[in-house]
Amino acid sequence: MVRLPHTPEDIERGRRLGALLRQARGSRSILEVASMARISPETLRKIEAGRLVTPSFATVTAVASALDLSLDSLAEESSMPGAEAGQPLTA
Repeated sequence: MVRLPHTPEDIERGRRLGALLRQARGSRSILEVASMARISPETLRKIEAGRLVTPSFATVTAVASALDLSLDSLAEESSMPGAEAGQPLTA
């Protein structure tokens, strides 16, 4: 199977998702949240930094659950052009 390159829109959406998750994590450590989500701290670090542009649904679900976030609002806010970190994240 050949993986298509990420579009600029994919890259931007991944960056927004990472920023939203980082904002929601607040003062909690990456290790704490990754442990709660049962993923590696490096995976969470890559998502938050925007380096893992398209994390699996299972991974996003696990992190959202660990942060007590609504998947609907997370999907909506990470897909909005112009959404930036620092804006309120609806739970």
